[in-house]
Amino acid sequence: MRFYVLLFCACLLGSAERTLSSEPTTPAQASSDEHTIWNLEHAYWQYVEKNDLAGYSNLWHEDFLGWPSISFVPVGKDQITDWITSQNSKGLTFKAGEFKPAAIKITGDFAFTCYWITLRWVDKRGEGAAHTLRITHAWVRSGKDWRIIGGMSMPEPESPAR
Repeated sequence: MRFYVLLFCACLLGSAERTLSSEPTTPAQASSDEHTIWNLEHAYWQYVEKNDLAGYSNLWHEDFLGWPSISFVPVGKDQITDWITSQNSKGLTFKAGEFKPAAIKITGDFAFTCYWITLRWVDKRGEGAAHTLRITHAWVRSGKDWRIIGGMSMPEPESPAR
C-alpha cells in the first residue's frame, strides 16, 4: 500500500518538473480540458446508473488509489466496482440526482475535481433515501485520454459548516 502512495507522489513530482519546463497551457486548452473532465465526471455517474461496469472501470488508471466513504481502508482499481455490485446484489438500483461542481484545477497532465453529488439507491418500489456526497478525483492524462488516479469521498453533513 505504501508503494502505491509513494508511486503516486513520485508521479506528481515528475509531472510538476515536466510542467515547469514545458510551455504553459493556453486558456483555450485549459477550457477544453475542463470541459472534457466535467463530461467524464458526468459519464462516471451515468455508467453507475446504467450498471455499465466495463465503461465505469475504463475511467480508472491501473495504478489508482483512493478512499471511498464506504470503505474502512483505501482501495485500488480491482475494488472500484464493489460498492456498486454490493448494492445491486440487494436488489437496489442507483439513481443519480443533483451534480454540483465546486472546483477544478488543471496543471499540465493532472486535474483535480471537487463536487457534490446527490444519489439514491432505490428498491423495486422506487423508494430510497437521498444522500449527498463530497467527491474529489485526481485525473492524469494518459495519451489522449484522462483516467482517475486518485480520489476520496465523504458524506455531506446534514448541516454543513460553510
